[in-house]
Amino acid sequence: MTVQRLDHVGVVVDDLDGAIAFFLELGLEPGDRGPVEGEWVDRVVGLDGVRVEIAFVQTPDGRDRLELTRFDTPMATTAEPHAPANTIGLRRLMFAVDDIDATVARVRAIGHDLVGEIARFEDVYRLCYVRGPEGIIVALAEELR
Repeated sequence: MTVQRLDHVGVVVDDLDGAIAFFLELGLEPGDRGPVEGEWVDRVVGLDGVRVEIAFVQTPDGRDRLELTRFDTPMATTAEPHAPANTIGLRRLMFAVDDIDATVARVRAIGHDLVGEIARFEDVYRLCYVRGPEGIIVALAEELR
């Protein structure tokens, strides 16, 4: 048996509404949202008394999704919110965008900024990292045509 597909990536956040707003500004679309709790959740995540609110955001084609999760109980623990890009672990999500300048302007307007700067890779891409809510690094790539 092999993997069929990547279903979604989960990101734990403290400010669920802020995280949703950030990803919507990037151009993702809202999906399902609601509370999740019960013994089955406790068993899956290995914690007792889990109560969370989750919200999905997805790419416009509906193929790729992020699950944004806010833990009501037990309280979420924090990682270094401004960890550098070379920190071990899942460090970034990358999205292809049509217009990197417009995308960066939209996320700056809601209080987020570049980690470094927009750079060009040969005649292929313009790329940058944006630091989103909870210290999440989002990479953006605009293909040059």
